[in-house]
Amino acid sequence: MTDVLRRGRAALAFSFFAQGVAFALLVTLIPAIQDRYGVSDALLPAFLAAVPVLAGVGSVCTEHLVKKVPPSRVLRWTQPVVLLALLGVGAGSHMVELGVSLAVFGLAVGSLDASMNMLGVSLQRTYGRSIMLGFHAVFSLGGMVGASLAWVGEHWDLTLLVSYLPVVAVLLPAAFVGSRWYVDGRPTEKEPDTAVAGAAGGTIAFKMLLPLCLVMCFAYIGDSTVSNWSAKYLKDVLGSSAELATVPYNVYMVTTLLGRSIGDFGVRKFGAVAVVRAGALVAAAGFAVVAGAPGAWVGMLGFTLLGLGLCVLVPQTFAAAGRLFPGASDAVVARLNIFNYVGFLIGSALVGALGDLFSYRGAMLVPMVLVLVTLVYARSFETQPDRYGGGHERPRTADVGRGSNGL
Repeated sequence: MTDVLRRGRAALAFSFFAQGVAFALLVTLIPAIQDRYGVSDALLPAFLAAVPVLAGVGSVCTEHLVKKVPPSRVLRWTQPVVLLALLGVGAGSHMVELGVSLAVFGLAVGSLDASMNMLGVSLQRTYGRSIMLGFHAVFSLGGMVGASLAWVGEHWDLTLLVSYLPVVAVLLPAAFVGSRWYVDGRPTEKEPDTAVAGAAGGTIAFKMLLPLCLVMCFAYIGDSTVSNWSAKYLKDVLGSSAELATVPYNVYMVTTLLGRSIGDFGVRKFGAVAVVRAGALVAAAGFAVVAGAPGAWVGMLGFTLLGLGLCVLVPQTFAAAGRLFPGASDAVVARLNIFNYVGFLIGSALVGALGDLFSYRGAMLVPMVLVLVTLVYARSFETQPDRYGGGHERPRTADVGRGSNGL
């Protein structure tokens, strides 16, 4: 591989890392944000729901924006906006300032997520082998770093501004300098472009993309179940202490990082279909263990399995979309990214509603069933001629598309 590709891959990986840190710093300090601005428990869900809704809007806008400017340029300018919006959350003192900061954060993060994954998909196509899981592994690492920094802030009773300012001061210039090396890939001349017209909005294209949209949605329903309900489930259902109840999400993040770190090797050796099927089965087993756990430690085993299983689904769904629509991957990645936020919204509300109406044990079986539906759509992750796996890697190419050295 050329130095251009290596630098592009490293720069994009840092962008994923910075986004993981920023997002974790926002969501893990929600109680502190609520206290600072005096947001009531009744009003808090509206603020939290607004972020993914606006992120979906940002993703839609990005689909149209990248028709005129390359994704690298979109990413170069939206990442600083996300970081500055995070700083705005920490610096404000009135509820209207919080609302504006979260609105800007939501719109920018939708565009950021879409453009990051556009570049990841195109760079993977240029490499001719699976590297997408590695980018998401770095995002998970950033999430762990951000959560740890949030713990430090809470432990030392730091203000939000003091917690956020040093992080933004380091990440913002580093991300901006690194953005000089982003690489915008493009399909090679030998690759078919038959999906371009359909990807612009045709019925056939939607039918082709729909299975991946459902998988993305189901994966995020599972992920949001863990992030929103693991602590409550362990404490209220399995009878753990408050301290132990904080452990499952950390375990989930660690196993997510581990699974994504080795996932690309599994895709190269066994193919994407096998990896996705294995991930779905492991995740379903994790939900089953959680639902039937007699105590807290068995419950944590279930959340461990969930991290190992769910971690492969989202990166591989983005990669599959790029293979399915080789001539219009930017557009389909932006559309697919919307179902990230749809799943997040549904997951947190669904488990809570079912838990209140029936039982939280039974509620855990619903995401289990949805994850198992992924098995039905597993063949969508294998599309010729761009198949990754044992004996199916494409020859590596030096076609790196257009760079982003200009503003």
